[in-house]
Amino acid sequence: MANVNKATDADDLTLVVSFEHLGRGDGALVGGKNSSLGEMISALGAKGIAVPPGFATTAQAYWQYVDCNGIRDEMAALVKEWQESKLTLAETGQGVRSLFLRGTWPSSAAAAIRAAYRQLLAKTGVEKLDVAVRSSATAEDLPDASFAGQQKTYLNISGEESLLDACRRCYASLFTDRAISYRQMRGFDHMSVALSIGAQQMARSDAGGSGVMFSIDTESGFDKVVLINAAWGLGENVVQGTVDPDEYQKRGAKDIKMVYGDQQTPTRNVPTSKAERDAYVLSDQEILQLARWACIIEEHYGCPMDMEWAKDGITGKLFIVQARPETVQSRRDTAVFKSYKIANKGPVLTTGHSVGDAAVSGRLCLVSSAKDMDKFVDNSILVTGATEPDWVPMKRATAIITDHGGRTSHAAIVSRELGLPAIVGTGNATYVLHSGQDVTVSCAEGDRVEDELRPLPWTVGVQAEADQLMRVVTKVIHDLTPRAQPPPYAKRWWTKDLTRLRRTYTYWRNQARTHRRASKSRPDLERHAKEAAKEYHDNIRKQKRAHWDDFVADETNIGRQLST
Repeated sequence: MANVNKATDADDLTLVVSFEHLGRGDGALVGGKNSSLGEMISALGAKGIAVPPGFATTAQAYWQYVDCNGIRDEMAALVKEWQESKLTLAETGQGVRSLFLRGTWPSSAAAAIRAAYRQLLAKTGVEKLDVAVRSSATAEDLPDASFAGQQKTYLNISGEESLLDACRRCYASLFTDRAISYRQMRGFDHMSVALSIGAQQMARSDAGGSGVMFSIDTESGFDKVVLINAAWGLGENVVQGTVDPDEYQKRGAKDIKMVYGDQQTPTRNVPTSKAERDAYVLSDQEILQLARWACIIEEHYGCPMDMEWAKDGITGKLFIVQARPETVQSRRDTAVFKSYKIANKGPVLTTGHSVGDAAVSGRLCLVSSAKDMDKFVDNSILVTGATEPDWVPMKRATAIITDHGGRTSHAAIVSRELGLPAIVGTGNATYVLHSGQDVTVSCAEGDRVEDELRPLPWTVGVQAEADQLMRVVTKVIHDLTPRAQPPPYAKRWWTKDLTRLRRTYTYWRNQARTHRRASKSRPDLERHAKEAAKEYHDNIRKQKRAHWDDFVADETNIGRQLST
């Protein structure tokens, strides 16, 4: 079989590798996404983690395609002209992509991909095998860079010719406008990053459901929970934020689902039935199974993980189809705590899922689609239906508001990475808000957009919410040792548990208040709100006491500073 090798036997001629021969150490060969799939198959299959089989093209195959078509120098020249402001980003991206799309497959690479596809046919026993064709750049899924949605994915690809065409388009997608911009922002050399392509048997989630899960709370960083989003059909709608998914505290609208199309259009969106909209995608047992898998995967990798899953609607089986390190909360500076307070409450214009816990005021700029992104005004608040990965202006915004999407959508992931507050899945933002309107986006005191009211950022660090005694002690020590480094007690007393409790308390308080104002008082909601408030405030007092006791118990906290 032509050039279908084990990764352990890899040399300059290795063009295709089966997933089961890959592991975490093969990122330079097949990128983070594909090496992680191989790791789960080889290391976690015995623990019950189910991953559909497949194969990956290697970085060598990418460079062979580049060099056999003689486009390396032209690619470098186009990128250099953009970096020197002689070409626009769009012109550069279009120019490089056209070089790939006009290219032809080297005979050895084409033969290796065909052979691997036939091998996968034999392994699965499926006569007409549909595969997902995904990009995996060699710089992807690093601990501090998600590369979320930077390259293309093609679903429901069947047949050797269609597969080769999808692979060619994946190569071209390494130079989408968003990918070029992201690499430049992150300091990556465009001509040093290669692309691997993963071809993986499709789980028939078009007839079932799919989604995303994190082994950490994406907003608070609380690491003792698993966050699961789910929607009917193929998973791209959840990732792209074009559907409001179930989040397993509440049921989402799920107005559309992505299903198989035809040869010309492999996938398409169709409306969901009323029964589908009213039902949860997953049963309780399936939720627990995914949660257990998330814990196993996190334990194996040793860090919080961002995973994509799929449920085969024909067999009813669950599968993990992607896993990568979570890139924001796990690297957060826990020694710093920022809190925001809105000075005066204004009328609430819309609400949704909050991303982050900041607040920002500014002027709205509505953009209907990626085609209109040139109309976006820098440092405005971006308002749109859903942000696809093509939305380069996201990094020029001060906040983001969308009609659709959940906490695991592309908009949410990129907002966290950029440090932008966002409210996603409002359902009506593009209808009730308008360009030029001055508003406050508040993720600090609920998931809401209010009329223009300036947020007041509280002091960075513990002292913003510490009691009066702690503030006095802090001032004394700082006065005595003005040049001293922060003392040991300076670790903040606020914990991830308190953030979780605050969000729970805020949720029930707002639910009860909404029904009260509508003259539809609900005793059960009032009870939940009171219980949540008591638990929240009791835990604050308990944590402050424990923190102060630890400080006093260690005499070196003050003694060492006084002796400096």
